Amino acid sequence: MSDPGIATDQLKSIVERLENLEDEKQAVAEQMREVMAEAKSQGFDTKIIRQVLKLRKMQEHDRQEQETLLDVYKQALGMS
Repeated sequence: MSDPGIATDQLKSIVERLENLEDEKQAVAEQMREVMAEAKSQGFDTKIIRQVLKLRKMQEHDRQEQETLLDVYKQALGMS
């Protein structure tokens, strides 16, 4: 029984598209795990690679501000 107030075909299309995107997302996540495993096998530190990826996504001024604050905090705690 379908509700006459719901566009069934449109809803089905949206749900199917989302399911396909979820499948693609899982495939990409698996590829990323494989690349990280490759990096680790070549001697790279994967935690640092993740930090580098995070920094590369940031705007330059945001990155500089974060690095400055980190230096200030480290100095305040006697870590530098």
